[in-house]
Amino acid sequence: MNTARIVVLAIALGAGGVAAYLASGFDNKPPPPAPVAQLPTVDVLIAKSDIGLGQTVKAEDLQWQTWPAASASNSFIRRNERPDATTQLAGSIARGPFIAGEPIREQKLVKSDSGFMAAILPTGMRAVSTEIAPETGAGGFILPNDRVDVLLTRHLKNPDAKGDEQDVVKSEVVLSNVRVLAIDQAPKEKDGQNAVIGKTVTLELKPEQTVTLAAARQAGSLSLALRSIADANAVENVIKEEKVTQNINVVRFGIPSTTTTAPTQQ
Repeated sequence: MNTARIVVLAIALGAGGVAAYLASGFDNKPPPPAPVAQLPTVDVLIAKSDIGLGQTVKAEDLQWQTWPAASASNSFIRRNERPDATTQLAGSIARGPFIAGEPIREQKLVKSDSGFMAAILPTGMRAVSTEIAPETGAGGFILPNDRVDVLLTRHLKNPDAKGDEQDVVKSEVVLSNVRVLAIDQAPKEKDGQNAVIGKTVTLELKPEQTVTLAAARQAGSLSLALRSIADANAVENVIKEEKVTQNINVVRFGIPSTTTTAPTQQ
């Protein structure tokens, strides 16, 4: 085979390869997708671990987390605005619980040297403790931050048709939908503990409700009724208006008599 034929054969094979390459449609493949635009982000301060009600916050309980800027609330603490926030907030008391990963909001923290109870009380509210019987605390399943009704039970003596006195038991709701602050000075549920059998409960009350509770405590025995979380906010805290009278035995010049006190508003 002479050289001319070899050259012609090589040209033919090269042309065939080019034709096959073009026929494969390589040049018709769509271009690679454009890179996705990165959403703007911001570093916000979050709880590194669970922070309980009344717990003192430490710097190691907090950390910075990248967050989409569009969904970052104005109440979140941002690193570009407060880079030293972890040390600034150390020592604060949690007025409400935080779960791990939840953004820190200063509305739920307070700086206080008075102790946790004074720190978690909202403005204008009072913390009042009262004794309850263990069997009247909803089986021990009432915990801090639950909402309850306070019931007063009294033993009264009412005359029957013959004039004889009969014991009558009367129960009524004297306070409705009030928040429990502590049970036996337990500000939060302990790990692995599902119930707290308490003998003393601390309630969050308005000033006028403290008077109602003090009078009810002297008038009879108190018990708590646990409210469902579904209707905890259905009604505001109310005070039951009731006229309460008390009988006082008076001995004057050796002659005993009974006097009824003037009714007071509960």
